[in-house]
Amino acid sequence: MMRLVQTQKHPFHVVDSSPWPLFTALSVFLTFSGLTLYMHFYSKGGFILALGLFFVVICASFWWRDVVREATFEGQHTSFVRNGLKMGMVLFIISEAMLFFAFFWGFFHASLNPVPEIGCVWPPKGIEALNPFHVPFLNTLVLVHSGAMVTWAHYSVLAGNRRDAISALIFTILLAVFFTFLQAYEYVNAPFGLSDNVYGSVFFMTTGLHGFHVIIGTLFLAVCLIRLITHHLTKKIHVGFEAAIWYWHFVDVVWIFVFIFIYWWAFPVEV
Repeated sequence: MMRLVQTQKHPFHVVDSSPWPLFTALSVFLTFSGLTLYMHFYSKGGFILALGLFFVVICASFWWRDVVREATFEGQHTSFVRNGLKMGMVLFIISEAMLFFAFFWGFFHASLNPVPEIGCVWPPKGIEALNPFHVPFLNTLVLVHSGAMVTWAHYSVLAGNRRDAISALIFTILLAVFFTFLQAYEYVNAPFGLSDNVYGSVFFMTTGLHGFHVIIGTLFLAVCLIRLITHHLTKKIHVGFEAAIWYWHFVDVVWIFVFIFIYWWAFPVEV
């Protein structure tokens, strides 16, 4: 009796059925529903928000596990697939840049032509702007150094030096966590809030969106660190690590614009 053997006649990856896209979408819906309820002071809003975030983390973890399994153990990520993943990451970063462009557009629209309702000045009357050369400048140094560290980790991987790559990646993650801590400290001690006219809204929405990207990038790099320790990444095949590096450099560049315009350029200079 002849035995039929199934062979793949193309280099592309036909994705297996997975429950994680549906479950992740439902978890995100639950998260934003809880956030909306929490912002409108409903009693169960905080619980729903926390529950949604918990399910998002669980779904993302299992989904990420499946992708790593397909790439590392099943050999599904051929050169064609890797090129497609790189192009997808580039397009994703471009879409994220457009998102930040919208927030910067709102900032310049409000600051270059301040309306009478805010006193025709920027920052508006009654707003005490943060000094850009205190915590913001320290955060800039931290993030720039983290970009240098992740570049060192990348070149160490290319050179086959796992020890230096692991050390550099650990330093990068520590700097990222320190940046988030400083940002939270600044938020707690800020002399204005999210509801303090357009200045507070633009400031917290833009810096908060960037902070969210920092947290996602930190998790991305942490997964790469685990994969590097467990010998998943080689000096020839490390697409996931490259994607994390691109994403982190994008976060660095966006912060430079945030520091220059929202902190420094908008800071009133006393004559």
